Amino acid sequence: MERLNFPPSAVKLKIKENKPLIFDQIRKKWLQCTPEEWVRVHCVNYLTQTLHYPASWIKIETQVTLFRTRKRFDITVVHPTQGNLLLVECKAPSVKLNQQVFDQIARYNLEAKSQYMMLTNGLNHYFCAMDYENQRYNFIEELPKFNWAP
Repeated sequence: MERLNFPPSAVKLKIKENKPLIFDQIRKKWLQCTPEEWVRVHCVNYLTQTLHYPASWIKIETQVTLFRTRKRFDITVVHPTQGNLLLVECKAPSVKLNQQVFDQIARYNLEAKSQYMMLTNGLNHYFCAMDYENQRYNFIEELPKFNWAP
């Protein structure tokens, strides 16, 4: 698999029936190691190991209904009392992150109402802070680290 633009982290891999599998620490199971899953697992490691978000707050592929169609959020970080902190859309490294892809996460956030959004293909990452009062999003350099203080 391709080297990604995330800090180094340990990723569990194995081969079963000639197929590569990757371990998802959140769902606690082995999954087929597709390019998108490769990005998703590295992104979760970034959120938990670098930014220190609690793993127990992370949800993978949460299904929602948006405009009468079922959609899945790749990664959400959900605070137990404050709701969605972060919505992440993961793409394979071969997928170019363009306006159409950004529009997808923006539509998803109409339902999620997250404080932050992240779009990544593992090579490039884009971060936004939501400004609901002025109905816009602001691009930021990086996501804030999780603050353990009350």
